Amino acid sequence: MAERTVHSQMWIRRGCLIALGLWTAGASGRAEAAEAKQADVVVYGGTSAGVIAAIASAREGKSVVLLEPGKHLGGMVSGGLGATDTGNRKAIGGYSLEFFQRIRAYYTEKYGKDSEQVRLCSDGFRFEPKVAEATFKAMLEETKVEVVFGARLDRIEKSESTIKVIHTTKGPSYAALVFIDASYEGDLMAAAGVRSTVGREGRDQYGETLAGVQAHSPSHQWPVNVSVFDDQGKLLPFVQPGKGGAAGAGDRKVQAYNYRLCMTLNKDNMVPFPKPEGYDPDRFELLARYLAKNPKVRVGQLMNPVPLPNGKTDTNNNGPFSTDHIGANWDYPEADKATRQTIQQDHITYTQGFLYFLANDPRVPKALHDEMNLWGLAKDEFNDTDHWPHQLYVREARRMLGAYIMTQRDIMEEHIKPDTIGLGSYNTDSHHVQRVANSEGFALNEGDFQIRLRPYAIPYRSLTPKAEECANLLTPICLSASHVAYGTIRMEPVYMILGQASGVAAALAVDGKTSVQDVPYEKLGAKLSEQKAVLSPEGLGGPALSRIDPKSLRGIVVDDSQASKTGNWMPSSSLSPFIGEGYVHDINENKGRMALKFTPELPRAGRYEVRLYAPSSPNRATNVPVNVHSADGERTLKIDQRKERKGGVPIVIGVFSFEAGATGWVEVRNEGTNGHVVVDALEFLPVQGTGEAGKDQAK
Repeated sequence: MAERTVHSQMWIRRGCLIALGLWTAGASGRAEAAEAKQADVVVYGGTSAGVIAAIASAREGKSVVLLEPGKHLGGMVSGGLGATDTGNRKAIGGYSLEFFQRIRAYYTEKYGKDSEQVRLCSDGFRFEPKVAEATFKAMLEETKVEVVFGARLDRIEKSESTIKVIHTTKGPSYAALVFIDASYEGDLMAAAGVRSTVGREGRDQYGETLAGVQAHSPSHQWPVNVSVFDDQGKLLPFVQPGKGGAAGAGDRKVQAYNYRLCMTLNKDNMVPFPKPEGYDPDRFELLARYLAKNPKVRVGQLMNPVPLPNGKTDTNNNGPFSTDHIGANWDYPEADKATRQTIQQDHITYTQGFLYFLANDPRVPKALHDEMNLWGLAKDEFNDTDHWPHQLYVREARRMLGAYIMTQRDIMEEHIKPDTIGLGSYNTDSHHVQRVANSEGFALNEGDFQIRLRPYAIPYRSLTPKAEECANLLTPICLSASHVAYGTIRMEPVYMILGQASGVAAALAVDGKTSVQDVPYEKLGAKLSEQKAVLSPEGLGGPALSRIDPKSLRGIVVDDSQASKTGNWMPSSSLSPFIGEGYVHDINENKGRMALKFTPELPRAGRYEVRLYAPSSPNRATNVPVNVHSADGERTLKIDQRKERKGGVPIVIGVFSFEAGATGWVEVRNEGTNGHVVVDALEFLPVQGTGEAGKDQAK
């Protein structure tokens, strides 16, 4: 009876393979898929997304094989990134949230609910690397997922638009109905012939104001001027040649990678920072010059050690010269294994050299030297890699050009999607891309931008290739997004959210004998909702933002979203309060080529006080030109946006006569301005009498 059941299952599987074009017999009678190990779903990459994708498919009753090229599960989550980048935690649900809840339960059960460990675990979003990996392993074991380590992709067999078999360098081959590429690099996606891109788009490609080279990088990070040239006029190490490109131009460069270090102050659980092979202190001349000009710098200004339970840290990049190896990774995304290993080792050598320099070099100020020598690597972490993280932080590699490409508009304006499979909410987190000499020969870090966002939906279509390129592949990490959009999507909780959606969609494709593109969203969305995924951003609000309801104001309000725009104004919501969904600014660029024209629909003729809403800041312009076209004629004024104003207090431009209807207008421009020009909304407030309020505001 058992033998008959096995044969029945084999023939059912064979029928499914034929339906998806995965079963092909050559002239010799050889059936390649039959020779390979069979599964419903094969997941490539044991990252957090890969683990959750495998679990999601297995919980739907599918046979799943998880292939991991290395020796560990969890990717960055178990590789040092223990201080989770969450954004709005209400946007995290489903199996992603389950993982973090399990982390909290572990610390609670082991140490007690009132323990310091539970406090530091921050509801499960901060944890030790080994605890994260153990949690992933336990979840996989519960679902009977087969995990194969050392299974690096070698090549694939593909029939038209369908992957038949993938071969690994370890030896075995694997056939499946659906494949999921959950690697950070997108190697399976590339091998399948799915088109992708690397680097930064130019601003014109998708109409993104944040795209391309950041000419006036808002976070160049160097508080003092440091020359990047030696005595012979040659560039110092860790500085790239050239000027970095024109403002807004695209390139093939990617944001910096680093290692998230698990450090400790606990002498009983510490190993000293290793001296890397071939260490050359002269390579760190730029850092030495910076410290000489800024001798009061402390450890927290050169790196960011975030506390984790049991006296450990997740130490990330911070400051002008830190653990980010800026400009050293541009070739990594599409490189072969040997080249990637070389780049990875270069990152290890760089970071270990950076730490060793700070702890030992005589040019380091004594206070910083002494503080640095209080720290070391946690002895009970990463035991098979000399206590060094096993995962390089590949912040961005290939990005698919799939069925739907997410862009700046999707994360800042069009927050709702008809086929949403989860939410993102973290800020637009792009690290620096390059370090170059500015026009005066001083160090300039370029590429960073950080804009806070409200939660936004991610569509299922962004996980699927174009149907003609591949019909049975999903990509939860190297999904279809521009560089600007990817900077916020690329957070590990979101990867897990997208992994869950991929795993469930793969199961539905198997059940329906359909391509991944034809999975019915009504079934996918319903399944995800049952699994407590958060699918709608409505009602979640933004991260610590304060909005002014235009209906609460007494006048007629015209928001920036209703104004006629000339030029590419960049939306933002970094400072609050603001009216509506945020405000716009000119990036302090394209002077003389940008304008916003506000045309109110006034109920009656009369005198109106015109008020400009825009959050103040020290980087604002003091000479913003404003044209007022009213019944009094046309008048040009200049206003100061730098002067501090708290609580959403507007700038009063003046009092003017307007006819009823939409005959008058006010235009804010940026020609000749000496800082950022920022505009949120204009209010037209009816006034009594003929006095002109706020005349001192305009000059």
